[in-house]
Order: sequence, then C-alpha cells, then structure tokens
Amino acid sequence: MAEYLETETGRRIAYARIAGAGPGVVFLGGFRSDMTGTKAQYLEAWARAEGRAFLRFDYSGHGQSSGDFEAGAIGDWAADAMAAVTALTEGPQILVGSSMGGWISLLLARDMPGKVAGLVTIAAAPDFTEDSMWQGFDADQRAVLDTVGKIALPSEYGAPLVITRRLIEDGRAHLVLRDPLRLPFPVRMLQGTADADVDQGVALRLLEHVTGDNIRLTLVKGADHRFSDPACLDLIAAAIAEVTADAARA
Repeated sequence: MAEYLETETGRRIAYARIAGAGPGVVFLGGFRSDMTGTKAQYLEAWARAEGRAFLRFDYSGHGQSSGDFEAGAIGDWAADAMAAVTALTEGPQILVGSSMGGWISLLLARDMPGKVAGLVTIAAAPDFTEDSMWQGFDADQRAVLDTVGKIALPSEYGAPLVITRRLIEDGRAHLVLRDPLRLPFPVRMLQGTADADVDQGVALRLLEHVTGDNIRLTLVKGADHRFSDPACLDLIAAAIAEVTADAARA
C-alpha cells in the first residue's frame, strides 16, 4: 500500500519504500509510467532479498500521486524526485532511471551530487522534449502547439499522448546535453538495440557527452524500450551490484 509525501510545492507524492542497508536504491520511472511497473516491482523484490534500502514513487500527475498529468513538466517531476530523495532516503543513493527517469536522474546527479553514490540508466531519454518531440514536429504541428497550447499524438501505449507547449518550453530549461555534465561516480547505462522509442544513438550521444572516470554503456541486441524480460531485469540488478561495489572501492 502506498504512503504519501506532502512536498513544499503542495503536491502529494505516492511512494513505497523498504528499509535496509545502504547505499539505498531509488527507482525513477518513465513518462506516463508509475511505480507499479515491472522494473520497479522487480527491483523492490531484489532489494528486499539483498537487504538493501529501496524507494519507488510516482511523479505528480502519475499513478497514485496528486495532480493532472497534462499540467506537468520535466521541472515539476524533477522537483518531485528531489523532494522524495531528500525526505525519504538516508545518505547517498544509487539512482536507477528508466527512459524519462534517466533524464531526471541526470538532473539529480547535477543538482544534488551529494545524494548520489552511483547511477544506472535504462534506455535513458535526456532532452527528449526538444530532440525527439519538438524536432519531430512539422510546421503545422508546431503552429497548433503555439496557438492552441497542446497537441494530441497517437500512442501505441493506449490513449493519445497530449503534448503541451509548457512541456516543451519547460524542457528547454532543463536540458542536460548542451552543457558539460560530470558524473563523478560509477555509472552504467543500459540500452536495447530494438528500442523503438529511444534510439541507441541517444545512448551513444550521452556516453560521449558526460565525463567521469567510471562510465560504461551496455548495448543489448534485440532488447526493446521496456527492457523488462527476465534477462534484461537481471542485467539491471547486475549493474546496480557493480555500481555499488565500485562505489565502495572509490
């Protein structure tokens, strides 16, 4: 059953956590996903078996948290993540960011590095509002977004995806691939070659962009964006274990 964190911004963030040894693991989900997904639940079971502290939560407008999804933007969700990590964890954490959560995790690593012991990304989608959404719009779609304030796009995941002008504009204020980004802790990036939502070129660009002494990218042939079959889930757990071990030696 979810518990709730009341943030300084007035949002009510649903979360679930287990106590255990540090560094704890924090799962940061993707765009329109929630904390009941396959990866989040797998990692909670893994952490429980390992005796590790673990936190999963829903951004505002997602899952069981307060707020309207369409009203939200990257800055809001990053603020939710920072509030959850600050209030609900002790000491440095291993951040595990999936898709949009990869972007959020990079913002946390940049803005609160003292709380980050290591980072694992899964099909990370940094700057996707600009490089994927906005750059993918034609002139007519951009005009609709500018005049109406939002546009609905078909989605293979169910209901149409509504993109708002605020999402695009706020995203521009939180880009991470335009300025230097140092990650001074162990980092493991996981990416499937059959990912139809985040091309492997994004992972290669991120690897090239960031700096640090212990950063590796693993490309998994045939894996899709969900990265949730048993072999992929085991790779995520192995990456967390490797990051933890390297962090302890640093």
